[in-house]
Amino acid sequence: MPTLDALMATLKQDLPTLFERDIAYDIYTDDIVFQDPVNTFKGKFNYRIIFWTLRFHGRLFFTELCFDLHDVLPQDGCILATWTVRGTLRLPWKPRLLFNGTSTYKLRDGLIYEHIDTWDRKPSEIWRQFWQKGN
Repeated sequence: MPTLDALMATLKQDLPTLFERDIAYDIYTDDIVFQDPVNTFKGKFNYRIIFWTLRFHGRLFFTELCFDLHDVLPQDGCILATWTVRGTLRLPWKPRLLFNGTSTYKLRDGLIYEHIDTWDRKPSEIWRQFWQKGN
């Protein structure tokens, strides 16, 4: 059973490269629940598919895509990660994607059983960035 420090160390290692390579799944329960402003999934198989899809679409649709991890901290029996996603879409007008978020990881028996993402803006505001000319 991983310690809280080990869980946080794994997240600090995995998250910055999640668009480039797979993450470690041994820190999650088999019935992990993932929720963000547009999706809800349950189960480790579906959780793996989420990260595969992020990498696939990242490579397909972006010339640059980064997950900037700002902090990973324990908070009220959970782990809280703060981050920014930024990138450049593979379109002639080179639109830029940028939004900030938090990931709350809830713990049970030394493993993560729930991962909830919140974003600093509505999904429609994020999608709108796809149509704006980049810098």
